[in-house]
Amino acid sequence: MVTNLRIINFLLCFEKCIFNKIIKLDPTLINIIALALLFIGLLGTFLPVLPGLLLSICGLLIFKFGTENEMPMIYVWIFVLLTIVSTVLNYVIPAKTNKKYGGTRYGSIGSFVGTLLGLFFIPIPFGFLIGMLLGVFLGELLHDMNDRKKAFNSMKGAFIGFIYGTGFNLMVGLAMFLVVGYYIFF
Repeated sequence: MVTNLRIINFLLCFEKCIFNKIIKLDPTLINIIALALLFIGLLGTFLPVLPGLLLSICGLLIFKFGTENEMPMIYVWIFVLLTIVSTVLNYVIPAKTNKKYGGTRYGSIGSFVGTLLGLFFIPIPFGFLIGMLLGVFLGELLHDMNDRKKAFNSMKGAFIGFIYGTGFNLMVGLAMFLVVGYYIFF
């Protein structure tokens, strides 16, 4: 009981000492941070090293709640919903397009392994994409060594799925960037 009172007393003293001395950030600095997160998030929509839309939504939230602005709350809800939809589609689209173009589970596993290997061992900006496509192709060849056309079609399906998913992410990220930019500059 005495220990609980000491903890409560400490917290009350801490609140008086610290929370009354909160440093307010300059709105311009908050705008710069928000725009930087949105821009890096935009890059992350096609670079798998960066968590694209997650960074963009963080920039949007920092702008919305860190400054006094006129942006309606409905934008936040719409972009959160689109980010959730995008996350789901990032898993569904490549699998559906891979299957549509005749891909098998071997191609899906090859895609995953190839993406990781390409990300770390192919030192060019889109090494992950090259790795993914080679992984799908080699995975399908492991499944059926004689059917190169099927392996190529599966690789084409994986690429189309990548383009669809990346395109949707890019549109959502760009929309967030433009909305925040509008409310900052106009």
